[in-house]
Amino acid sequence: MTPILIWRWPTRNGLPPLPAIASVVTVLVAMWLTASLVEVDLARLIGSLGKMAAFAGNMFVMPDWKYLPQLLGKMLETIEMTFLATAIALLVSLPLGLLAARNATPHLIVYRLVRDLLSLMRAMPELVWALVFVSAVGLGPLPGVMALAFVTVGFMGKFFAETIEVVDQKQVEGVTAHGAGWFQVRMFGMLPQALPDFVGTVMYILDHNLRAATVLGLVGAGGIGYDLVMSMRLFQYDRLLPIAVSIYLVVTLLDRLSDQLRSRIIHGAQAKI
Repeated sequence: MTPILIWRWPTRNGLPPLPAIASVVTVLVAMWLTASLVEVDLARLIGSLGKMAAFAGNMFVMPDWKYLPQLLGKMLETIEMTFLATAIALLVSLPLGLLAARNATPHLIVYRLVRDLLSLMRAMPELVWALVFVSAVGLGPLPGVMALAFVTVGFMGKFFAETIEVVDQKQVEGVTAHGAGWFQVRMFGMLPQALPDFVGTVMYILDHNLRAATVLGLVGAGGIGYDLVMSMRLFQYDRLLPIAVSIYLVVTLLDRLSDQLRSRIIHGAQAKI
């Protein structure tokens, strides 16, 4: 096989189909025509590279070691907010995900109502809901946990529902054939198949919630966000660098934990098969 054939499109003449070409051209033209709406200017972007490099260079200074105890306390608060909000959302979104899946819901009306509810819950970002809950319960980590949990239910419920909808129906039919009831079919025929994707979704949500929690402090909803924003506004680079590094380390640890859990679950399921 010659190297040229490697780049052939899987069509009869080896060229991309006309609808695909037309779609790509249409998207590119639309992006070019609407670039001015979002102020996309290549010259401006290139000219700002020096400023971005200067800002990044200012971060590489000697950290403020006296700030580390306060940083540790704020990071622990952020992590606690993240895990607590995700745990609450998990308990709520799992049954909602079952009700929002076409192949698991007891009725089409229930399916549509729960889907609309999940869409409503994730319609606005965590920062907006944090403002609502701060005005309701006051400043502190509690409104941050409430905002994270509320929005997370909307996303996690949707992910769970879509995962359940693509499970292998043969296994479900096998459980049903043994006389299993409605709850047993979903508990032993659907959820075990969706478990690896569930774990991946939960770990991704943890990652997202950790980053979302870092900015909720901007509106007084607890966490490291307030210190992060104030360090940037006051040009306290000796504090900004430790904050950025600590967030990076926690996100990286969550990513490694996610890989380990998914690997164990997938390999364990394969061993049983």
